[in-house]
Amino acid sequence: MVWTLMSSLVPIALLIALGTALRRRAFVEAGFWPQAERIGYYVLLPSLFLHSLATAKLAGLPVLEMASALVVSTVAVAALLVLARRSMAVDDAAFTSIFQGGVRFNNYVGVSIATGLFGVTGVALAAVANAAIVPTVNVLCVLVFARYGRGNRFSVRALVRGLALNPLIVACAIGIVLQWTGWGLPAGIEPMFKALGQASLPLGLLCVGAALDFSQARQWVQPIALASFAKFALMPVAALIACRAFGLHGAAAMATLMFQALPTASSSYIMSRQLGGDAPLMAGIIASQTLLAGAALPLMVLGLAHWL
Repeated sequence: MVWTLMSSLVPIALLIALGTALRRRAFVEAGFWPQAERIGYYVLLPSLFLHSLATAKLAGLPVLEMASALVVSTVAVAALLVLARRSMAVDDAAFTSIFQGGVRFNNYVGVSIATGLFGVTGVALAAVANAAIVPTVNVLCVLVFARYGRGNRFSVRALVRGLALNPLIVACAIGIVLQWTGWGLPAGIEPMFKALGQASLPLGLLCVGAALDFSQARQWVQPIALASFAKFALMPVAALIACRAFGLHGAAAMATLMFQALPTASSSYIMSRQLGGDAPLMAGIIASQTLLAGAALPLMVLGLAHWL
């Protein structure tokens, strides 16, 4: 298991490093990366989720138990962070960045590791994980921004609209319907979605590397430490407790534990910038957690695995 996990992380680390090198050497124009992120977020990654959910062989997989463990552990850590807000010596905008750093996860890294660890089954497990966590995390983050973001006021209409237009949630919903009804994807369309989904992983990881910026990370040692403690310690422990509570074991339990120990998503910066958060701090958390994940993820997953 150690070798399998590490061998799955190596190509991910290399692609992220390549993205960083390409950006620093200006191999492509700077405007390429935001557009690549956009096509990845709105086209490629949704295609991956839709295809994997619609075509996944879910027979024999503990879908309900896995989804329940993921949702419960995510909500539990989110609640702990909100309860601990008053003890944090940061302003409200900075808290939104700490919150996102504690609960959001990098889809590209998660799908890549799950596929490397479990093959075709890993794709199905990753699809279940994303279908459970993506809506949960987005609802929680929008609520936190409504309460703590600069100049934001809570609006049920804005919340519903944001969720309804989220491409990842929409793709997961369509994929679930196609899976549940047994319709699947038409023969002429399925290869297209499969090809688009396969393209999402390498391009997404290159964009993660291009977005890394450690120049300001030293200014926010405490907030970065708080967010990383929530992400790499609290979240995996909560996932372990939830797995045991729901009787989850085997590959599904390992995938649950792994997804809850992933670094935060690079898209957190965009949400922070748009919803009144502390965007520079969010960039520092993203960069730091992506670097820390190389050591923290194997330690947490393998350290807690025997309790499963």
